[in-house]
Amino acid sequence: MTDIPRTVLVVDDETDVRNFLKAALLEAGFKVVVAKDGFEALEQVQAGEPDLISLDLVMPGKSGAKFYRDLTKNKQWAKIPILIVTGHAHDELGNADLKELTMSGPGVYLEKPVSPQNYIAAVKRILGMDTSSDTEKSADQSALKDDLKGLIDKADSRTLEELKKLLANKKPGGAS
Repeated sequence: MTDIPRTVLVVDDETDVRNFLKAALLEAGFKVVVAKDGFEALEQVQAGEPDLISLDLVMPGKSGAKFYRDLTKNKQWAKIPILIVTGHAHDELGNADLKELTMSGPGVYLEKPVSPQNYIAAVKRILGMDTSSDTEKSADQSALKDDLKGLIDKADSRTLEELKKLLANKKPGGAS
């Protein structure tokens, strides 16, 4: 018996991001529907409930936060898992909405840009699907790199010099 593909609704106002996330999901065997804002997303949910919604926060028209609030007014739709994918986790455009949604609702988010491995691993985890150890390892490594890049971007010059020396003296396999 073959598994019926899970359906993911990708909601993002940026065409390139929608297409990127859709391609990653299709390659991983998911069925995908898309929407460019909260209005289209509500129409898609009305047409057929997805198994998961990948939701951008900051969009013209109806934002991701407004869409989420509308979704939770319907008891059945409120059960649909949400993965927030945003480039505005730490700025004034999305910070308040992200805090509201992570405290009261989905609680799971990825920051753009996302790697296909991290994205698929997060979707599978939320849906309770089996993930291969390779996918998990790749996603964990990618997430670690993303975290380090964020720390490096915020580091002062002295810290960067120390980090450079540390990495230059590091031998393969973890020995120093």
